[in-house]
Order: sequence, then structure tokens, then C-alpha cells
Amino acid sequence: MAQQLLMPKATAVWLVDNTALSFDQIAQLCKLHPLEVKAIADGESAQGIKGLDPISTGQLTRAEIAKGEADVNHKLKLADPKVRVPESKRRGPRYTPVSKRQDRPNAILWLVRNHPELKDAQISRLVGTTKSTIEQIRDRSHWNSANLTPMDPVTLGLCSQIDLDLEVEKASRGRPLPSAEDLTLVPARETENLGFSYDREEEKEIDANAVFAKLQSLKSTRNDDEDDDNF
Repeated sequence: MAQQLLMPKATAVWLVDNTALSFDQIAQLCKLHPLEVKAIADGESAQGIKGLDPISTGQLTRAEIAKGEADVNHKLKLADPKVRVPESKRRGPRYTPVSKRQDRPNAILWLVRNHPELKDAQISRLVGTTKSTIEQIRDRSHWNSANLTPMDPVTLGLCSQIDLDLEVEKASRGRPLPSAEDLTLVPARETENLGFSYDREEEKEIDANAVFAKLQSLKSTRNDDEDDDNF
């Protein structure tokens, strides 16, 4: 991987302000045109950009800058980085082990039935199949359609639950919101049994009145007995 300069324009601003390097040397290092470096020096370009010190970032050494200042024809070279950043690999089609390839049609059938919002490209990324196979399973023109059984691709180990959730979320972003008819509440008479609770409350009220009347009768009887004893 070719080494690249971080923030080339900000580095050019710093080199113009803090070194005696020529415009051509700065342009060659920062991959800019010499006239653009001249515009930076004249204040016509890169206004508001804060200069970035390439020495503090470890991209240039003071000795290398001194060589460039002493020799106008010297081409500046970046210092060797202390940390090597691996080049990101381009993500290709998902690899499916040979032992699990026979389960892909079952996983495709599960995705088609349970997540119809998924596009063919998304299903292809999840289980590592082709669009033609997906169309055949969706149209039931697959050679083994009669024997297919819907099976969760996560359970089969063809994809992770995180990948599946991400694809479902992406597919759901463009879906229309539910209409007002779908949001209508169910009538209360279909969700509650008012007759049963009302009867129970009425029974409780009748029992309370009966107990209160009984207590009153007992109290009056006790008072009558006390009056008889006084005589």
C-alpha cells in the first residue's frame, strides 16, 4: 500500500508558513499544483484552514525538511510510519461452506416468507446465493420446491442475527407507514367482560349492606338486655 500524506492542504499551509521549501517541493509532497501552493502563500486559497505540522504527526522529519531547504531539486520523502494500517479488503460475495450449501434453499424460502420486504440483492448477501435461485424459489419453479422447508438462516449458521437485522432495517426504511384504518382501536366490548365484573361488585355491595344491618340489630339487642338488667 502506497503511503499517503494526511490532510495534504493543511500540511501545505504549515510548510508555506514555517519552512523555506519551494512551491514545487511542497506541491510534489502534497500532491497539489504549484499554482495552488502559490495561492496559499498569497492568502488567496485555503483561508481558514489550520496548518498541520507533519513533524508532530511523524510524517516528515526535521532532517528531511532541512535537506529540501538546502537543495531546491531535492524531493521530500515521507518518513516510515510507526504503525502499519492494513489495506481494507473489498467485501465480496459471502462464502458458504460446502456442508451448509444444501441448506441455502430452505433459508431462502424462510426469508421470502417471513421478510417479503427484503430485496433479492439483500437475500443474496445474507446467504450467498444468486438472484436466479431466489426467483425460482419465490415462483416455486425450483427443482426441489416440493421438499423445501422454511428454516431460519441464523439457526443454520448462514448469517448472523446482526446482519439479518441490519438488512431488515434497511428494507423497512422505504416502506409506507400503516394507514389510519390499521391503527383503529378495537371496541371495548370486544376486549372487556363488563357483565362479570359488574355482578361481582353488586354482590359485594349487597353483602356489605346485609352485614351492616346485622350489626345494627345485634347492637340494639345488646342495649335492650342492658336496660333489663338495670331494672
